[in-house]
Amino acid sequence: MSSRRKYGLLTEEQYRVLQLRIKGCTQREIAEILGTSRENVAIIEKRAMRNIRLAEETLNVYRSLLAVAKVTIKPGTHLVEVPKLVIEAADNAKLKLKANFTRIYDEIRFKAGRNIHGTRVIKPITITIFKNGDISVIPS
Repeated sequence: MSSRRKYGLLTEEQYRVLQLRIKGCTQREIAEILGTSRENVAIIEKRAMRNIRLAEETLNVYRSLLAVAKVTIKPGTHLVEVPKLVIEAADNAKLKLKANFTRIYDEIRFKAGRNIHGTRVIKPITITIFKNGDISVIPS
């Protein structure tokens, strides 16, 4: 069994490369620090990003299993209408939301900003409502 430390789905090496990239180091600088080639750093970084994407996909699938209701916001919908749609879906599911109008509106703007132009939805957005009353915004 390997004695290398793991960081979730990331190896110690992948974690270190990402840590240095976030600090602003180039792949060449990281290669010098780690005593390897720039090409090897590129491979390690690519594999780390793949592991992160897989972890995100896995969490999204798990969250969908926990979902009590889903609201799909269609293109053309005005942003001010979205919290009302979410609150109505929670009411229909007999759930008390852990979110008010402002939180729902802000989460959509923050998490699905590329699906919005001005005050209108331009690409579908899915809002999942969980049994505990929490919500999750997933841009399509």
